[in-house]
Amino acid sequence: GGASWSAPQPGSDREPWETKRLLEPAASPPNKVLNGAEQNCYSLPSSRTDEQAMLSSILAKTAINIIDVSAADSQGMEQHDTRLAMLSSNLTQWKKLPPLPSLTSQPHQVLASDPVPFADLQQVRSLPSTRACAQGERTDPAPRPSFP
Repeated sequence: GGASWSAPQPGSDREPWETKRLLEPAASPPNKVLNGAEQNCYSLPSSRTDEQAMLSSILAKTAINIIDVSAADSQGMEQHDTRLAMLSSNLTQWKKLPPLPSLTSQPHQVLASDPVPFADLQQVRSLPSTRACAQGERTDPAPRPSFP
């Protein structure tokens, strides 16, 4: 094993966090005792397989703990994409419509002008009823001849 954290040595330009252990001691493999001597992972060639086993174990634990966020919300993303495509197509349809006609290029002058005379307003209001009467007279079917 080794120290989990060491104070910077005098004359050393390393920060304390640079020498901090990445793995907690509980995650490291137990030391083997070979012929009564403690073996660390750098002392014997056979420890290379122990190191690989430890790395494989760490990799397996990490793979178990990884949350696949790409699959977690795929349905929500599909719904979002579908709605976005629908709104985009609606937007392109609106962009193709011709602009509304401008009744005047200087609306401030129209708004500042005198109001419409009351007689003109009455004439405009009476047009629909006058038109209905005229259409009613024109659209009446011709009287059918009666045969005795």
